Amino acid sequence: MKLSEKIDLQIKDAMKSKDSLRLESLRAVKSSILLFNTKKGNSNEINNSDEIQILSKLVKQRKESAEIFLSQERHDLAKIESDQANIIKEFLPKQLSEADIEKTVTEIISKINASGMKDMGKVMGIASKELLGKADGKTISQIVRKNLV
Repeated sequence: MKLSEKIDLQIKDAMKSKDSLRLESLRAVKSSILLFNTKKGNSNEINNSDEIQILSKLVKQRKESAEIFLSQERHDLAKIESDQANIIKEFLPKQLSEADIEKTVTEIISKINASGMKDMGKVMGIASKELLGKADGKTISQIVRKNLV
């Protein structure tokens, strides 16, 4: 079942249960998918990696908004944003632990014989593709930096 079909079913369930937070989150996902599909020069078929990128972007936006609200001591709004991020995360693949990410990164470093920060771009490119949707870019970057020093 495609992501858009799953979202449609979840939207119906949220409407029936009158869960406004979940409904708002799911509508944001649906909106992003529709915007992606209507982009100029885009094929009508959305693939799995595109879905993961859309969902990851939405989760990242919610997390950043929550951090901003917390810095402004608006805990009520921060909670809404973090709850929406958690709802959207349900549709992402299971996130890897830092140990698993580090294992993958060290394998990539040894595979391409990376040495030093000059090879960070190469390692990040491969690691980002390999860990797409399973880890956020910030965590991957921190682990790559730690292992390339």
